[in-house]
Amino acid sequence: MKKWIISGLVVAALILGGGVFAFKAYKQSRPSPIWVPLTLNPDLPPDKQDEMAKQLKTKLLERVYLLKASKDLNLKTEWNLESDDKGADELAKRMFVKVGTYDSPEGNVPSINIGVSGMVKERDLSGKIATHLARYVFEFIKRKTPLESQ
Repeated sequence: MKKWIISGLVVAALILGGGVFAFKAYKQSRPSPIWVPLTLNPDLPPDKQDEMAKQLKTKLLERVYLLKASKDLNLKTEWNLESDDKGADELAKRMFVKVGTYDSPEGNVPSINIGVSGMVKERDLSGKIATHLARYVFEFIKRKTPLESQ
């Protein structure tokens, strides 16, 4: 009888351990988009905000910037891809530019959110990519092409 009890406890422990491992793997594979909010003038009309977001996305999707980000952040290795071109293609699929709001100390203000869709286990990399893309936006604004500073 003791053999059956011990065998049952071992099997129960293995099932429980496998369940914990599966649950952790599941949690790491959930979607977790990361973005950097760029605040806008609260008096800016919504249609102008949408236009700015479209311009930014168009500019960020230019091949030069995608390749530069892919090389700078070594996305080929991080995402196990064959080349930097594939990294740029994957970045183009994952990148988003959306109009949203930012909860600042003065209250909610409109913002343009520049980010990357990823999984929980890629959270650090997604943050680096979003920050890198935001730097390009600041370069665009400094040069005042193609965006006009508001």
